[in-house]
Amino acid sequence: MSQQARQEVLEAVARQECCANGAFSEHLPEYFGQNVFNLKAMKECLSPKAYASIEKIIKEGGKLDPSIADEVAEAMKKWAIAKGATHFTHWFQPMTGTTAEKHDSFITWDGQGGVVLTFGGKELIQGEPDASSFPSGGLRATFEARGYTGWDPTSPAFIKQGPEGATLCIPTFYIGYHGEALDKKTPLLRSMKAISKQICRLANLFGIDTKDKRAYCTVGPEQEYFLIDKAHYQARLDLVQTGRTLFGRKPAKHQQQEDHYFGAIRPRIMAFMEDLDRTLWGLGIPAKTRHNEVAPAQYEIAPIYEELNIGVDHDMIRMEVMRQVADKHGLVCLLHEKPFAGINGSGKHNNWSVVGPDGKNWLYPGKTPHENAKFLTTLCAVIKAVDSYADLLRVSVATAGNDHRLGANEAPPAIISIFLGDQLTDIIEQIEKGEAKTSRQGGVLHVGVDSLPQLARDTTDRNRTSPFAFTGAKFEFRAVGSNMNPSAANMVLNTIVAEAISDICDQLEVDKKAGKDFNTSLQKILQDIIKKHKRVVYNGDNYIPQWHAEAKKRGLPNLINTPQALEMIKVKKNIQVMVKHGVLTEKELASRYEINKHAYETVVALEGSCAATMARTQLIPVAIEYQKQLADTIKTVGSAGKTTAQKKLLKQVCGLIEEALLITDSLEAAIAKHDAAKTNAAMAKLREVIDELEGLVPNSLWPLPSYAEMLLMNA
Repeated sequence: MSQQARQEVLEAVARQECCANGAFSEHLPEYFGQNVFNLKAMKECLSPKAYASIEKIIKEGGKLDPSIADEVAEAMKKWAIAKGATHFTHWFQPMTGTTAEKHDSFITWDGQGGVVLTFGGKELIQGEPDASSFPSGGLRATFEARGYTGWDPTSPAFIKQGPEGATLCIPTFYIGYHGEALDKKTPLLRSMKAISKQICRLANLFGIDTKDKRAYCTVGPEQEYFLIDKAHYQARLDLVQTGRTLFGRKPAKHQQQEDHYFGAIRPRIMAFMEDLDRTLWGLGIPAKTRHNEVAPAQYEIAPIYEELNIGVDHDMIRMEVMRQVADKHGLVCLLHEKPFAGINGSGKHNNWSVVGPDGKNWLYPGKTPHENAKFLTTLCAVIKAVDSYADLLRVSVATAGNDHRLGANEAPPAIISIFLGDQLTDIIEQIEKGEAKTSRQGGVLHVGVDSLPQLARDTTDRNRTSPFAFTGAKFEFRAVGSNMNPSAANMVLNTIVAEAISDICDQLEVDKKAGKDFNTSLQKILQDIIKKHKRVVYNGDNYIPQWHAEAKKRGLPNLINTPQALEMIKVKKNIQVMVKHGVLTEKELASRYEINKHAYETVVALEGSCAATMARTQLIPVAIEYQKQLADTIKTVGSAGKTTAQKKLLKQVCGLIEEALLITDSLEAAIAKHDAAKTNAAMAKLREVIDELEGLVPNSLWPLPSYAEMLLMNA
């Protein structure tokens, strides 16, 4: 293929056109990251000095050399303009849970009545969006508008394509006038620094060289989502305003036959997925897996694991791109945790691991995990952390949307426990008794057909009911909601594991000064951790009622809703751990309580108001119309025929209408009193009555697309 033809292929892909005859797959490695100002792009346009400086920051950490900022900015501008960009924006993640951006063009006066395109180091490094209208939780007064965005050089800038042009997006952190964190990224970066410090401290005790090195975490968030037809979405006020259906009768067929899971992907959905993958690959987002999920119209996308900060940024970009690409295909991407009652909701399974300063995954057990001291120490630190701060982990996934999902049939309960599997459970039991000397092996699976290959069997099965499960070389935190920014969960996880490792290092350092043998000291520390914290390990079915009773007996917290969970922010030990490691100040923690409490109450009130509006203006009037039709029919028939069953139906409809009206009154009263608990209870009762009416009123009258239409007629 000629250079010109190759370029035409890449441009066609960038415009999302089909690439026939394998032209796209041939050039995928070249196309990947085309719209990202990554190290590859920097190397082509920066001086060796500037490139070396940026590379060192990205790979090893450290501070930016201000003297190279102008050179980087100029190179970034030229690169962006070549991609069609006319504007740039500091792309940040305020406490709204979404992303934010303010666009500025590159133009400035040339002094002769025209303009030139400029972009300097100062504009790259620092921006000043208005901070007055973003959530601050009391950190700032409304009239204090100054806030700052600062360039995060560890996360690459990228190009966002628009209908008629493009914008250069620069990932940034966001702070207030006095340096207070007003975003999700700043505490995450602080927590990454904290765990790196403690992992390197432990590495030194193991005799591992840490000079000019760092530890870091990796993440791979598996994203579940629904796709429905845009016309169905637009006909549902509840979906438009709240992201979930406030009413809807469960159809006869939904997920009970389990025929959708991993089933053949329908052409319309495949077209969306292919378009999505191409767009994400161009943005350097390593989309790896796509498949049908359990519920009808539910799907999943999963990436290759990345360094934590970049992985979180990519997750936020991915959610935005998913919505945009779905719109192009006449679909709507629903990311709410429970858009449809009675069937599976959607999570964002957060796969987390730790890479030490030696460049190795410290949660990789190896073939003989009982002999892997780094792994066993890290494993025990995680067990200690999760048991000690289970309430704080629960806070990190507490939202109004996720409350509908946690504890349902497809999601872990609100009780935080750890699944280790048979092999690791056996090892920690050996450590508790003295010393681990053996590891169970997986072996092979015999299929029973000579022509088929034998399959290697893992050392443990997977437990998809567990909220925090070891799945090979990582922990999978399954309680994160599909619509959530995963920063909070990872920030908490980093911090509490850093604290656990800090405690281990404290004791090892004391023992070292006392002249004690390192291995003997470590063995005793791990043994004590297991004895004290093994209560959090549970390998059984987290869904069964017996586990709730057992968890209570063990003393594990069961914070069943967001209001209960948020109170844990105020607990002394939780404040202390965040402050100790410099992740959040006391004021910043207090602000998170206020922000999340307000967000929860706002969502509940909004949903309640929407439900009341739909009931009064759409659904009850239709039921009354049907009631009239029934009454007229019975009157018309008169004595000409039997109407006993019809009168029974009329009585049932009349009773449900009356009940719906009374509950709507109660709902509106609860909203007026700002009583979230009573609002939720009234919404649940109203839904039950309205859903029963949906089963009685003719389809020709019912104004909303049914569950069957939305879930089974989207292809």
